[in-house]
Amino acid sequence: MVNTGGTISFTQRPSIASAGIIAGPVEKSSPFAEGFDEILETEKETNETYEQAASRFIEKACSTAVKKAHEKMDNIDLLIGGDLVNQMSPSNFAARKLAIPYFGVFSACASSMEAVIIGSLMLESGNAKNVLAGASSHHPSVERQFRYPLEYGAQKPKTAQWTVTAAAYALLQSKAKNAPYITHATMGRVVDGQQSNPLHMGAAMAPAARDTIERHLKNTNSKMTDYDLIMTGDLGKIGLSILKEMFQDENSGVILQDAGAQFYGDNQFFNAGASGPGCSASVFFSHIYSQLKKGTFNRVLLVATGALLSPLTYQQGETIPCIAHAIECRMEKKG
Repeated sequence: MVNTGGTISFTQRPSIASAGIIAGPVEKSSPFAEGFDEILETEKETNETYEQAASRFIEKACSTAVKKAHEKMDNIDLLIGGDLVNQMSPSNFAARKLAIPYFGVFSACASSMEAVIIGSLMLESGNAKNVLAGASSHHPSVERQFRYPLEYGAQKPKTAQWTVTAAAYALLQSKAKNAPYITHATMGRVVDGQQSNPLHMGAAMAPAARDTIERHLKNTNSKMTDYDLIMTGDLGKIGLSILKEMFQDENSGVILQDAGAQFYGDNQFFNAGASGPGCSASVFFSHIYSQLKKGTFNRVLLVATGALLSPLTYQQGETIPCIAHAIECRMEKKG
């Protein structure tokens, strides 16, 4: 393992052995929905808070990933995950129920890739054999924390994005058979583009995505055309267009895509697209994962972006610092 300028090279082939994705009712309209393991009918059950429901989604996603790999929860060495709710309460309470060693992580909407990077390091060092890594978000609970309660009925501008209700977790193992594996990871740096509007997150996060992609390409001696796909998440439609302008590369239009921009298709109700840690995690661990396993993609770069603001910093007039964590995944060509 070599760390060059924030980019880690893995030798033990940490692999995504399986994944579990549990989504909310609105998410059934997503073009990626067929790759989700379960779409629940309601955001919460009777006598349950939104935060308790978010915790239940996480438990289901983790259990699903373990079951699909024909493993047992008793064999899981570590759970790594995060969300957007106060002090990551849903993740913490899910960890309480699952009763396995736990690292809570927070990089906002980039939390899933932070979790995967840490999990891969645990596998690389030989200190773990089975690691659950991922992230989640829950629309009603996040909206009332960062913006307005749903009951308020606030109108959103076209730059706003819709927080996805989804929990997505991957089971990581070293050298898993017939599974996509992680060759490199680039740890994000905090980048502040001097944006301050919490309803225009794409513009705030695009500079962080650019910084991580540029460093990853430089540190791995690669170029965009070496990849079948470079997918960010979740810049949304506006943030993706800003990122493409930053690169001004003729190949960026095809190779650069964004989970948030695509999550709800062309439905204008969702304005600039989707957001939330569950957005990119659910797309990466369902659609991209399946395309790698099928051999449609052989080499991809997945870049999760996160805005590191809080209600407190917004009220104090701070700008929005952002981060982007990336993993490079490959799949051996068959035959």
